[in-house]
Amino acid sequence: MYYINDNVKELYRIFDQNSRDGYIRMDLNENPVGLSQDFINEVLSKVTPEFVAKYPEQLEFTKKLAEFIGAEVENICLVNGSAEGIRHVIEAYSRPNGKVLSVSPSYAMYDVYCEMYGRKSVHVLYDENLEMDIDGFIDAINDDIDLVIVLNPNNPVGDVYSYDDMDRIVEACKNHECTLLIDEAYFYFYPNSFIRYALENDHVLLTRTFSKVFSLAGARLGYVVGRPESVAYVQKLCTPHNVNAFGMLFAEAIMEKEGMIDELVEKQLMGKKHLINILRQKGYTVSAQEGNFIFIKPKHLDASVIVQRMKDEKKILIKVYKDVANLGDCLRVSIGESGVMDIFIEALEEIDQ
Repeated sequence: MYYINDNVKELYRIFDQNSRDGYIRMDLNENPVGLSQDFINEVLSKVTPEFVAKYPEQLEFTKKLAEFIGAEVENICLVNGSAEGIRHVIEAYSRPNGKVLSVSPSYAMYDVYCEMYGRKSVHVLYDENLEMDIDGFIDAINDDIDLVIVLNPNNPVGDVYSYDDMDRIVEACKNHECTLLIDEAYFYFYPNSFIRYALENDHVLLTRTFSKVFSLAGARLGYVVGRPESVAYVQKLCTPHNVNAFGMLFAEAIMEKEGMIDELVEKQLMGKKHLINILRQKGYTVSAQEGNFIFIKPKHLDASVIVQRMKDEKKILIKVYKDVANLGDCLRVSIGESGVMDIFIEALEEIDQ
């Protein structure tokens, strides 16, 4: 009798295969502009036939990454984007039918991976003002929870946890023997990192990606950080040669180029500030905390109509989020440099009237 895993059979997935070439991409938290062509050409000049023909080698890059983040090689597991690391942590550190705790709304793939592996997602919800009850979240950590996931800043809300909050979360996880995963996908847009918790505590892991401020979403590179014993279990789940040689080449070049990361962050945060100020001057309600994304409440048209018209008429990709607390249906916009933000503002004004 043919067998199909019921978890896979019942899993609901959406695979958007539409081309995004030629659009201004403000829908997936990428850098809409990307790295400079001069920098890309400089890095690609190092590519040889041997480089392309051989399997990617991780050790030298991992050494440089470890030095860059203040860790050891044994503290790091390279992954195919931090999403792969999150998937492996859920698989390794929660049991079949076990419970995984996170807030809602948050990164959708937490729930997808839980369904994929037959885990149960447990959510603590935001209130009508998009505020999280940290006491309620900590109270939800109990002996029935296998894994706690904290995204800081949280996507899509943008709120953050303090060091005092994290002290309490780590303590609660220890008391109830829950593994803690700290997702720092948007770390550079709010540089209060919790990496020391992963380096100093067993059963605390942290994930980061090169897709956001490093602008390498197309290269698929991320990493998991933790104590060597904790990271080793994640490493066992990785396929051989799971990360991209081009991703490592570009990431290394960005880390080594003095001031480049600071410049990338500054450009995007200045663009974010510019966008928020102009929108508010024009009477829009904006919900913006940390991270490279904001919510915008339309003034006149339905949010779904604006999203479609932006795509069809302006070649700009944004998202709609339904029932966002007391804001209702909102536009969800990834930020970028000020010039791109001006293009978006002009298009929004023309359509939302």
